[in-house]
Amino acid sequence: MVAAILLAGGESRRMGKPKPLLEWGGTSLIEYQLAELEACPIDETIVVLGHRAEEVLAHVQGAGRRVIINEQYRRGRASSLRLAAATLPDDTEAVVILSVDQPRPRAMIAALVEAHLAQGNLITAPTYRGRRGHPPVLSGRLLPELREVDEETQGLREVIRRHAAEVAEVSFDNPAVLVDINEPGEYNKARASYSP
Repeated sequence: MVAAILLAGGESRRMGKPKPLLEWGGTSLIEYQLAELEACPIDETIVVLGHRAEEVLAHVQGAGRRVIINEQYRRGRASSLRLAAATLPDDTEAVVILSVDQPRPRAMIAALVEAHLAQGNLITAPTYRGRRGHPPVLSGRLLPELREVDEETQGLREVIRRHAAEVAEVSFDNPAVLVDINEPGEYNKARASYSP
């Protein structure tokens, strides 16, 4: 099984409003990203909500989606990742990990998953002109580590750093692999350049 974890529980403090509900391609950011993930070779998508979960929930309910509410969302992204990883079975083959503020098109995600599975990588990461972006695809063998991540040790970043020698990179000629939306200026720029 290939799973995707979509992290959408943050407080969106710098943005000033919930990032999952920002407009993107005629829909909300979270609905766009779910549709893109579901068009990929992914068997299950787990959505982790937290801040203002009730508002976001109406936009994520659908077949094949599992929604988890992280009541401890103020403890950071690692707490959401930990919760999601704990729900995945030990025989999961691969896990795509994406934050809702990193919108990615289906072709990019699918190419990463296919390369990861074809090459049997431990970790597969996208790059643009030598810079590493998101989303990483991790082998299910790393689930025990994902279930233990915490903010103090830099969460997912530390898991990837720990296995630096085993990260396979897939190069893209699309700078969208680097998009990360944190505040209104970044959002407006990203929407102008990458929103469908």
